[in-house]
Amino acid sequence: MSRDFQVLHLVPRLFGTTAGVLGGAERYALELARYMANEVPTLLVCFGGDKEEHETMGNLRIHVIDHPWCVRSQPNNPMSLRLLRDLNRTRVVHCHQQHILASSFAAAACRLSGRKVFVSDLGGGGWDVSAYVSTDRWYHGHLHISEYSRAIFGHASQPWAHVILGGVDTERFSPDPRVERRPRVLFVGRIVPHKGINDLINAMPPDLELEIIGQPYDQRFAEDLRKLAEGKRVVFRHQCSDEELVEAYRSAMCVVLPSVCRTLYGDETKVPELLGQTLLEAMACGAPTICTQVASMPEVVVDEKTGFVVPPNNPAALGEKIAWLRDHQREREAMGVAARERVLTAFTWPAVVQRCLQIYGIN
Repeated sequence: MSRDFQVLHLVPRLFGTTAGVLGGAERYALELARYMANEVPTLLVCFGGDKEEHETMGNLRIHVIDHPWCVRSQPNNPMSLRLLRDLNRTRVVHCHQQHILASSFAAAACRLSGRKVFVSDLGGGGWDVSAYVSTDRWYHGHLHISEYSRAIFGHASQPWAHVILGGVDTERFSPDPRVERRPRVLFVGRIVPHKGINDLINAMPPDLELEIIGQPYDQRFAEDLRKLAEGKRVVFRHQCSDEELVEAYRSAMCVVLPSVCRTLYGDETKVPELLGQTLLEAMACGAPTICTQVASMPEVVVDEKTGFVVPPNNPAALGEKIAWLRDHQREREAMGVAARERVLTAFTWPAVVQRCLQIYGIN
């Protein structure tokens, strides 16, 4: 049966082909599809906007389906029956969110038409039939981005659950010896309570600057952070292009992701990080990283080699490691070199693509 594309990647929203994008889920599907298009004909399908769009990004074709129906008015749960036309043009479908109606629709349609369908859960979701019946076996395979992800979703012993990891554009995210590292600590990501940014502000030594780059998704938390930062050397940046982000990584003394399961408000977040994409981006730029002993992040940061892993909800421990990096320039530089090497060894997009193609049965 002839197909226009070998692989279709299905995502709820297009996370910006021209604007700067921050955070893990915002990059993952787009970058995987972009690199896969260098190997096989690939289409990325998403929803949004008032006008249907067909775009290209290198070899990748992108179709934006306009005027979707948002299930129960949930913006991250769009659906359109026009999706079926794209499904009929491909051999393999890779969904990037299990618990939305579009993915369940795609899985059922693929099963009925004899196509292979896979899924990676990047967090989030909305109302879906999977709330009432398990859709796990609707997919030929679950492609997890970390061992933690495979375990937390109860798939650790399942033969159809695989770990493909994540990748970084190692040419764009790379060190630049011409850029001097400043006495500045950097956080990159969504400004939400489970990121633990409050602990980072409390941990900061008074002689170092903290730069926080990211969009606020919780107004109460954003306001509380600004109050906490009063009188301290803290800079907030809510708008940042990819070029500016790379420059921030290259010039930072270290990059910190202090995510927590229990927020300062007492709320529990069961899955705070499925991978830690911003850690990988920072490491690719040669920056030492500090993360908490939470979720998938210890799979990324090698304690005392590429950075440090500290207990969550512990500003004192976090501050101690930041101060150590400040005071040990030679060791800090060696950690940055080791961080870049770790990314090149285990976390490149071409390697992720080859893992996927093998699982799809295309390679």
